[in-house]
Order: sequence, then C-alpha cells, then structure tokens
Amino acid sequence: MKPIIKIILTIFSAAALVCACNKVDTPSVEYLPVTANNISGDWTLVEFSGVKLAKGTYMNITFVRNEKTFVMEQNLDSPNEIPHVSTGTFNIVVDEAIGSIIKGKYDYDGGLWSHDYVVTDLTATSMTWTARDDSSFVQKFERLSK
Repeated sequence: MKPIIKIILTIFSAAALVCACNKVDTPSVEYLPVTANNISGDWTLVEFSGVKLAKGTYMNITFVRNEKTFVMEQNLDSPNEIPHVSTGTFNIVVDEAIGSIIKGKYDYDGGLWSHDYVVTDLTATSMTWTARDDSSFVQKFERLSK
C-alpha cells in the first residue's frame, strides 16, 4: 500500500510543479496609430516628467478630429490655481525617423505650442507626449471619454 501512496504523491507533486511553472499570460497592449481619429476626445494630464500632478492642479484637453481643433483648460501656470482656457488647431505629421509628431497653434495670438511632441504608447485609454527638442519634457495623459 505504501508504494502506491508514494507513486500517487509523486504524480501530484510533479503535476503541481508543472502547473506552477506555466507562464502566466499577460494581456497584450494594443497600441494605436497616432491619428486625429484615435486621439479625438477628452484627455487629462496625469504625469509631467515622471511626477504626478499636485492635488488641485489639472490640464484637460479635448481634440476634435474633423476640424483638427482643441480646447485646453488648465490651471498649471495660473496663480491661485485659476483655470485658463485656450483653443486652437493641431496637426499630426509622421517623421519616418522618430514617429508621429503633434503640433499646435493657439487661436488667441496665432502662436505655436512651446514644443512639438512625439506621441508614443497611444492606447484606447492613455498616451505619452515627449517634447521633440527636450526628451526630459514628458507628459502622460489618460482618456476621460471618447
């Protein structure tokens, strides 16, 4: 009887070991091409150069794909956290060497955004912008709605 119990225990131990060693499938991330259609909607800035935004500060931006316009509301550069709304147009161009770049122009003075941004890691719920001229200037956004 004892040899049978040893065999059964050995089989169960081997089965447990095999199950424990099986690779856990992690869901793959579906990255989207950077197009006006895929970034259209409402986004909020959640992280700037590796640091989460301070409580009470925000920057929300809405992209409208058909008109290639944006509306940005933020209080990052306002004294006493007073919100400021800016509107304008945006354009996405593809540079074969570095990827998709988003550029913007403000309505109120016709001025350009401070930076052009390389857009990476675009998913249905998040994206990352890195200033083309300053790789330490990184903004991470999360989608509010589509």
